[in-house]
Amino acid sequence: MRFIDVNEQQGLFFNETVIPTAKAGQCLVKIKAIGINRADLLQRAGKYPPPAGESAILGLEVSGEIVNLAADVTHWKVGDKVFGLVGGGGYAEFATINSAHLMKLPDNFSFEQGAAIAEVYLTAFQSLFSIADLQTNEQVLIHAGASGVGSAAIQLAKFIGCKVTCTVSNQQKAQACKDLGADNIINYNDTDFVEWKKTNLKQGFDVILDVVGGDYLNRNIDVAARDCRLVMLAMLGGRFSQPVDVAKLLFKRLNLHASTLRNRNDAYKARLVENFSDQFLTAFDSAQLQPVIEQVFNWQDADLAHRLMANNKNIGKYILTTD
Repeated sequence: MRFIDVNEQQGLFFNETVIPTAKAGQCLVKIKAIGINRADLLQRAGKYPPPAGESAILGLEVSGEIVNLAADVTHWKVGDKVFGLVGGGGYAEFATINSAHLMKLPDNFSFEQGAAIAEVYLTAFQSLFSIADLQTNEQVLIHAGASGVGSAAIQLAKFIGCKVTCTVSNQQKAQACKDLGADNIINYNDTDFVEWKKTNLKQGFDVILDVVGGDYLNRNIDVAARDCRLVMLAMLGGRFSQPVDVAKLLFKRLNLHASTLRNRNDAYKARLVENFSDQFLTAFDSAQLQPVIEQVFNWQDADLAHRLMANNKNIGKYILTTD
């Protein structure tokens, strides 16, 4: 089978390898579409190696059709259209996937739409519900609201009746967040979100999702409500923060969490997929939840898609389709 490989100069090229064999608990999926994630760019640059035992091929989420399965897999069958998480191996014509990490592709969805769900919605669901225990009517702040995870988080929070505020970089992204249901949008190039909070939400935010890191840590603490749950998912703004005022943390009883998804064990991911499916999967059938796609590329143009993502041009997901 063909797959997209990375050379010593960090360039992408097509290579060939054998089709993997489904082992116990796995399905072999013929990949139709691939979701691009920032982790792919980091792995390509040599900064994010796959977890032990996972494929070294790029790619964390795929959509496609089951073509083979292990004898112990009884809840799927050949021909089922599915989407789901892989620990690696997504930029290929075929991939083996833990059967408990797959979800049924909604009947009215394309493979491209399916490839835009798993990573961002499961990350948002894990952050908001598994970690932060988000409740109806709470105030939520989502940084990078127009990103893949941001667009998913807006929809999930609004689905249960929360008030959502987002930060974005331009008017186009602000409009996209508004269209998804966000109540307040802050263009951080025009308005400081700490100052906005002082005027518009004196009590602060109950839950904060942050992919920026760096100096946002102290600013997030400043806008946090009492008993706020702050979930940090990435560090686009830098690895280190200025010194933190521990007195503020104690006064606000702030809960600080840092989370990733890729290096979680199989059992954790299986529970996450099951819980998300039970609570939200049918909402895609009724169009109450929608994956947000910026652009679809043939996988021959994967390098262009990576460059666009690196420049933060996207609203939602970039998707690759295989030939």
